[in-house]
Amino acid sequence: MPIERGKAGPGLLAYIVTSKHADFLPLYRLKNIFERIGCEISRSTQSVWCGDVADLILSLYERMAERVRQSHVILTDDTPMPMREPGLGKTRRARMWVYLGDKSQPYNVFHFTQSRKRDGPLEFLRDYKDMLVADGHGGYDGVVANNTIRRGGCHALARRKFVDAEKTAPEIAREAAALYRSLYKIEREAGALDAVARLACRSEHSRPLLESWHDQLRALQQSLLPRSPMAEAVNYSLNEWKELTLFLEDGAVPIDNNASEREMKRVVWNRKNSLFAGNGRGGRTSAILSSFTATCRRQGIDPQLYFTQLLVNLPSWPISDLDAGLPDRWRLRHSSLQ
Repeated sequence: MPIERGKAGPGLLAYIVTSKHADFLPLYRLKNIFERIGCEISRSTQSVWCGDVADLILSLYERMAERVRQSHVILTDDTPMPMREPGLGKTRRARMWVYLGDKSQPYNVFHFTQSRKRDGPLEFLRDYKDMLVADGHGGYDGVVANNTIRRGGCHALARRKFVDAEKTAPEIAREAAALYRSLYKIEREAGALDAVARLACRSEHSRPLLESWHDQLRALQQSLLPRSPMAEAVNYSLNEWKELTLFLEDGAVPIDNNASEREMKRVVWNRKNSLFAGNGRGGRTSAILSSFTATCRRQGIDPQLYFTQLLVNLPSWPISDLDAGLPDRWRLRHSSLQ
């Protein structure tokens, strides 16, 4: 059995992990599902099993995080994750972060922390030296300060601020929307190109648009009331301009951070159904198991099948070939057998 002295086999463990962390079913609903087929598996037992599976694959999770840090470009985002305070009957705000590797390191790794301070990204990105795409949260400033990391901004977030302020200045919002339609059309056309050709396309078509837009923003900054919603949208773009134009310097840097934001939405779905993490161990378990289900989704493979085979083979897996258990390697091996 995967769990020492445990009664659950690989198939049952894989089903519970996938239901909770890929399909976002809370454990009390799984308990009811099991009862309908004549099985009594309490929510607390399922929770312990999920923690045990996370412990079993911890080395593989750490290896996946290490591989993400080898990426040329990492995308990151975060969202609140309530955590229950032991003995107090209430929750406090913890945090779930996600880090997406690039095409050379195709892994989505979650990291749970008990605050939103920069300690979280500092710990995860401890030896990273390349490109980081993130929002304008100040915690990232401490990560990129005094090292070689360069932060890219998110044009989707910049655009959203203009849309949100539309009622206060409709004409400016329409101009911003038109600009972003043009920019994203260029990105769609350049999507199939390699990084070098994509950069050339951006330099020819996107750079002139953004240079003109920058001049407009500077003029608007002088004419708008400082605390108006549209002024806040303008100031955000100007304050983030260096980050927002990094994609014009490197064809591998995306125009926005939408990919990591989509992963955060799935954390929100899980949070809505499960309400909170029971403790720090529960948050860590969720981060580890979600990393594998999200990476399976990215690779287009069935997470339940992946976990079943992983838990069957893990006891005899040679530590010298740890990478063979990663989802992308599993997919290649599995497809070669078909």
